Amino acid sequence: MTASVSAPPAAFPRVRLRRLRRAPWLRRLVAEHRLSCEDLIWPVFVGEGQGRCEPIATMPDVERLSCDVLVERAAEAAALGIPAIALFPSVPAALKTPDAAEALNPDNLVCRTVRAIRAAVPDLGVICDVALDPFNSEGHDGLVRDGIVANDETVAVLCQQAVVQAAAGCSAIAPSDMMDGRIGAIRDALDAAGFADVAIVSYAAKYASAFYGPFRDAVGSGTLLGGSLLGDKKTYQMDPANGDEALREAALDLAEGADMLIIKPGLPYLDVLSRVKAAFGVPTFAYHVSGEYAMLKAAAQNGWLDGERVLLETLLAFKRAGADAILTYAAVEAARLLARR
Repeated sequence: MTASVSAPPAAFPRVRLRRLRRAPWLRRLVAEHRLSCEDLIWPVFVGEGQGRCEPIATMPDVERLSCDVLVERAAEAAALGIPAIALFPSVPAALKTPDAAEALNPDNLVCRTVRAIRAAVPDLGVICDVALDPFNSEGHDGLVRDGIVANDETVAVLCQQAVVQAAAGCSAIAPSDMMDGRIGAIRDALDAAGFADVAIVSYAAKYASAFYGPFRDAVGSGTLLGGSLLGDKKTYQMDPANGDEALREAALDLAEGADMLIIKPGLPYLDVLSRVKAAFGVPTFAYHVSGEYAMLKAAAQNGWLDGERVLLETLLAFKRAGADAILTYAAVEAARLLARR
């Protein structure tokens, strides 16, 4: 057997790493990671009405759009090369109930919007959120019973919600509720209803984070959550202190039939993203959440940071950590910036 021989470590001055940084063409040639429009998923908020573009105060440049306007914007996103949108509804207060019954209405805001987008922009992926917080009068992702979120009862409703959304024509289901066992139950429900080709994008590691505040403003669940007997989501979303637990969550979801995984939030959890991708090697997405987005926008608006540069640097960081795609409210902005390069 021939012994392997390792070369002695090279050293300065023979090795000058700056040689590969001295010109733009060299930097492009040796770049280890690249960000493209195809890496972006655009989360969008839809509300009732016609011709409406309602600014969200805590999310600069983000709006709640009526269905007709959203269809136009979705077409623009597709033309930029963005492959998919993730749809989140702002449901009227009158339709929010303790049993979240509107989530199961086949003519609800989500389903009507899915049908309109698929008819107008058939090649654009439409990812539907599976969780009850937009429809729940207590602002929780599940059904509240005697001061707790009831796991198994909630999963049964989530299965019905997923089937209703699949019937409307969504491309993928994204359960964000963090109930135990929901991925396997939803997969079985979809298959039984004839939707075996509808993919499941699981929020496998969704942390009980303070970075979600602006999102809750956008869908109208924040004030409801504050008034609930169970005033936070710590009994079902993950503890920010835990990293190993994320691997267990991801393993369980994959065993139950998840096709893709989401790590949420993004920047504060790059270590989790990297570990999950390295451990399982499956399509893994990062969610650049509302609070992260708002911080960058606020700093840029105050002149503290170069907004365009920090945005692209942030998105590239997700790629470097292992993300196959990134959900970001700045997807359209980033796509336009990338097109100019």
